[in-house]
Parts: sequence; structure tokens; C-alpha cells
Amino acid sequence: MSSDMPSESVPNLPSEPLALLAQVRQRMTQREIGERLQVDPKTVGRWERRETDCPKYVQAALREMLPMRGRSETPSSFTFIDLFAGIGGIRKGFERAGGHCVFTSEWNEWTKKTYRENFPNDEHEIEGDITLVDAAEIPDHDVLLAGFPCQPFSIAGVSKKNALGRPHGFECTTQGTLFFDVARIIAEKKPKAFLLENVKNLVSHDGGNTFRVIKETLSKELGYHVQAKVIDGQSFTPQHRERILIVGFREATGFSFDDFQKPANGPLLGSILHPEDGSEEAEPPFTTGPLAQVHSKYVLTEKLWEYLKGYAAKHKAAGNGFGYGLVTPDMITRTLSARYYKDGSEILVSRGGKKRPRRLTPRECARLMGFDSPTGSKFIIPVSDTQAYKQFGNSVVVPVIAEVARLMAPHIRILQRYEETGILELPLFADAG
Repeated sequence: MSSDMPSESVPNLPSEPLALLAQVRQRMTQREIGERLQVDPKTVGRWERRETDCPKYVQAALREMLPMRGRSETPSSFTFIDLFAGIGGIRKGFERAGGHCVFTSEWNEWTKKTYRENFPNDEHEIEGDITLVDAAEIPDHDVLLAGFPCQPFSIAGVSKKNALGRPHGFECTTQGTLFFDVARIIAEKKPKAFLLENVKNLVSHDGGNTFRVIKETLSKELGYHVQAKVIDGQSFTPQHRERILIVGFREATGFSFDDFQKPANGPLLGSILHPEDGSEEAEPPFTTGPLAQVHSKYVLTEKLWEYLKGYAAKHKAAGNGFGYGLVTPDMITRTLSARYYKDGSEILVSRGGKKRPRRLTPRECARLMGFDSPTGSKFIIPVSDTQAYKQFGNSVVVPVIAEVARLMAPHIRILQRYEETGILELPLFADAG
């Protein structure tokens, strides 16, 4: 029997070294492969670019790097990378659609702790500062996901570079912003699709210039078919939370946000609050005792409550709308922010009568963002309340992302088949703009 025959322990195993390498690169970086094979990562790169032959002797080692049949890992329909990952909210949405994460980047150490606890089976390490990562070292992937921070784009800076004859295109218009790192990775890896998430105000930021540069970079410079939509998460969780989602496909697939489906009647706050009647198990330090009542530390102190009432009254007298947001179980909340740990003023839960209100517990924040539910699996919260509030306040409404991922998944599969066969399924294709 030829040594090039597929191994019985690996499904669909290609026989040629270069094909094997392509499969391994779906899961590992050039550096990781080089370390396993004891070769320079640049050598792996030269094999991929066919500048030098990938030797047959590495086949056995490459096979060992592939997932073995019988592992508990659920087969995925596509791969993705998770940039500016936070605690993995976007990832959770795409995993529900059948995606498999092959690369993660997040710089905050506390956030990385939460991410690792909730995704313990990753075979890749979390990369830190994405600005220091060589795009060529990132594994090939079908979809790029990024909840990138919003930064201004300087027209003056662009004009100066043009006058000096420096590079045109996205390298000129976005250099120095974190969006540049998203763009350079897309340019290098050419994924089939991407999803970018940001605050609603990205549309109006810098007089609309920021959003214009982003759209032109993605469509004109990088050649993707781009659509964007502001979506409010309140149809999925009891929270008014508007975010802009930008979707791009390498080919025109007919993807449309018009197909986005949301529940006709969104849930109310009571659906995510601790019932405090013994129907759920106590979860220290959030709830205690036989009735699993909310810990007293979440109730506002008298001093803070008086301050917030006085602050609101002062601004009301001046004609401003600033103040606290007091909510009851039959309402929806304002947007949970990363500053919630300071005083909790945007979402204060009424305790009835003249009782001082309380903050949401971190567990309730997890439910409010769609990370878990009172009856479902619980998202692990391994950090302090302060860090947890920051992390959930910076995250996404997971069910919103899951719905977008559901919409994108069939279009991703179309492009997978196109890549395999060279044939576009034309009836499903239309110029998505």
C-alpha cells in the first residue's frame, strides 16, 4: 500500500503534502506549523506560495496536526477569525450557525481571562495586540469577525501623504487606526465574507467621514459587496441597544438585511431578573440564601441614591434629559454601558415603595446581553463585578449576531462551493451593492 494513501483515522485526508498543508493552515499559523516541523515559518510560507516544494517527508507530521476522527468536536460548516474579540459575543453567534473559530485576538488581560474560561477547547492561543500580528501568519478562514473600536480618519493626513507621493488606497486613508488592521488582514487573507460591528454613532462620526472611508475601503479598495444596517437588540433582549453591523461578501451572493428576522414581541426585563423566590439556585456572590435573593451589595447606598436624585433634578430644571433610568420588570432598559460599574445609573432596578433601587447583577447583565438565560446554560463570569460590568457593557447582543450569522451562512456555503468547483450558483446571485 502506498504511503500516500489517506489515513483511516482522518476524514477526507488529502494525499499530497501541499493539500495537507492547506488543511492544517485552516487551524494553525505558519509559526505554529514551523515549530512543530522544526523549520523556519518563512519556509512554510514559501511552501504555501509554491516558491519551493513542500517535501513529502512532512506528510506524517502534518497528518498529526489535523483533527482525528472520533473527537468530540462538532463538525463546522465554515471557519472564522475573532478580532477585537472581547468576551466572545460575536463568536457565540457564529458558532450557533455552525462556524469554527481558528484565530482570536484580544489585548485586555481580564477580558482574555473570561474568554479562555468560556472557550476552553481552543487549539490556538489568544493573540494580543493585533497591530503587531503579521497578517500572513493568520490562518486561512472563511469569515472575518471584528467588533473594532471607532477612531477618526484624518483628511488632512491623507492629503499630506498624497502630496508626498505615499501609497494610495486604504493604507493611506486608514493607517494609524485600528480599522487599518482589519483592512490589511482582509487584503492579505481575502476571506469569503466579513462582519464588522460598531456603535450606531459610527455613521455620523466625524461628520460622516469615518463611515465613508470604511465603506469605500471595503468596497472600492478591497472589492467586497458591502451592506450595513443599524439593528436594535430590544427585539431579542429587554434592552434598547442600537449597533451598526457591516457585512461584506467577496462575490455578489444576494445577501440582504431585508431577510433579517426578529421576534414580533420582544421580552421584558422581568425575564432576565433573578426571581428571588427560590425557583433558581443561589449563585454567590450574586444571589444568596434559600430564596436566592440578590445580594445586598447591589442595592444603592443612601448617599449614592440621594446624589443621583439630586443630579437628575438639577438637569431636569435646566431642561436637560440627563438622569438615572429606573426600571420595573414590565419595561425594557436603556443601553448597558462599560461605565455601569461606576454608579449603575442607566439601569436601576426598582425594588418597590420607598426602597432604594439596585444595580443589575453581573449574571443579569449576561442574560440582558443574551449570553445565557434563566433556564439555559450559564456563561462563566470569572472576574470581579467591576470587570464583568465593563466586559458586558462593551459586548454585543448575542441573539442579534446569531440571526445575522444565520443569514450569512448559506451565502458562505455558496462561496465555498464556488471555490471548490469554480461554478457560481447563478440563480442565487445578485449584485448586493
